[in-house]
Amino acid sequence: MGEIVISKEYGYVLSTFAASALYLFSLGITVGKYRKDAKVPYPYAYAEKTEAEKDPKKNLFNCAQRVHQNNLELFPIYSTFLLIGGIRYPLYASYAGILYLLGRVVYSSGYRTGNPTKRLRGAFAYLGLLSLMGMSGSTLYHLVQ
Repeated sequence: MGEIVISKEYGYVLSTFAASALYLFSLGITVGKYRKDAKVPYPYAYAEKTEAEKDPKKNLFNCAQRVHQNNLELFPIYSTFLLIGGIRYPLYASYAGILYLLGRVVYSSGYRTGNPTKRLRGAFAYLGLLSLMGMSGSTLYHLVQ
């Protein structure tokens, strides 16, 4: 059975993880600003479709809210692959994590324009995620050898 050895370079992986968590936090703050501008009260998660179609600020709020939720939905998958893959490949996992994070920044800023099709510009994030998936698989394979 393989053993787990955490190298000094794993700090890069943890730094990438921390940067990703901070980015999620910043998206939450952004949603709050959009919510205030659109005057969408709590506890409503979104403005109604008819309201958003009439009011551009409500549409922008809905886009900001959705992009935040989408990032939250993917974070557990991404972070698991980052943390596992980084055990064996700390630098490559960190690079792939940064690529993923940059892709998510582009995705998010495109979505928040109010035109959700612009989110596709950040699709390159999935290259980072697929790389992390491969590194995680390899790490797990070597651990059970």
